[in-house]
Amino acid sequence: MDIEKIYGDLPTLETDRLILRKITGEDVEDMFSYGSNDEVSKYVSWDTHRTLEDTKEFIDFVLGQYKNKKAAPWGIEYKENGKLIGTIEYIGWQPRHNSAEIGYVLHQEYWGKGITTEAAKELLAFGFNKMELVRVQARCLTENIGSQRVMEKIGMSYEGTTRKGMFIKGKHRDLKVYSILVEEFLTS
Repeated sequence: MDIEKIYGDLPTLETDRLILRKITGEDVEDMFSYGSNDEVSKYVSWDTHRTLEDTKEFIDFVLGQYKNKKAAPWGIEYKENGKLIGTIEYIGWQPRHNSAEIGYVLHQEYWGKGITTEAAKELLAFGFNKMELVRVQARCLTENIGSQRVMEKIGMSYEGTTRKGMFIKGKHRDLKVYSILVEEFLTS
């Protein structure tokens, strides 16, 4: 399986409450709504969006990734109101090793409702069934309890903490590492 085959035409995925789809230029205001929130960006590697231009630059980058058939995020659209409320993606996909890492971000208004868990379960199913993945991992800053809960709810097991595993916002940060294997996913 190669990256171009999957990302050449990123498929739309659907759950009960969500549509996971390509991001478009029309998503700028919805994305800025959560990307400009310091609480949302507190535990991620990117800086808070200060202007709509920051968000437009990110969307332009994503659109370029789609065009060049490279790894890029799915937008998380909430069916009830049609708004883009976050993103979810496979980062660090290694087709040769049948492994990948999942990453996500969600608008603060939608925290605590199981939305990220719902999106992540769908992405895991896609990864194990269509991308031939054997292992999917996720990492988060040690203080990001919400992300840890998502990882546990989607069946991931805690593997350990990578000390000073990432340089984020001016300092080295510890990361908790979780993973799930295909056989664990299929029996859950």
